[in-house]
Amino acid sequence: MASTEAPASKAAAPPPPPPRRGGSALGDLVLRFLLFASCVVGVVVMVTSKQTELIPIPIPPFLLSRSAKFNHSPAFIYYVAALSVAGLYSLITTLVSFFALLKPNCYPKPVFVIFDVLFLGILASATGAAGAVAYIGLKGNSNVQWRKVCDIYDGFCKHIGSSVAVSLFGSIVLSLLIILSVRALAKRIPK
Repeated sequence: MASTEAPASKAAAPPPPPPRRGGSALGDLVLRFLLFASCVVGVVVMVTSKQTELIPIPIPPFLLSRSAKFNHSPAFIYYVAALSVAGLYSLITTLVSFFALLKPNCYPKPVFVIFDVLFLGILASATGAAGAVAYIGLKGNSNVQWRKVCDIYDGFCKHIGSSVAVSLFGSIVLSLLIILSVRALAKRIPK
């Protein structure tokens, strides 16, 4: 009798629940929102970077009023355009991630991974271009006689540096999103 009761008790036990993927979707949503926030902050800080100073010219005692703006550099214009497009992309994907929490089976992860990698390349190249111009402004280049300007336009350079730092944070967030998406896709591959 003991042998007949054991199989009956095994048949009555409910199957184990499927693994939950809510943490992955919630993490994706939070990271996408952080990417959106970093893109918006980076653009706003860069666009508001303007400073006007009186610059001494070689004939003393004359001073010339000169402004420094982000749109005086093609690298900064590219930076603002790239962050704007990445911000729009992150806003769209944040909304899709939010709706994925409501309907987990309707989430287009493979498409997001491809676009996440594409936008990481765009964001990294724009950050590198802006960072290179900012470095020249900070340190100058004595070999080609480019003098540093951050000793004159200190507020402008602080804005540029802050914006590049925020953009680097956005690149790290986008890298984490790619890792999270690839891990979620790898779990779906049958072994």
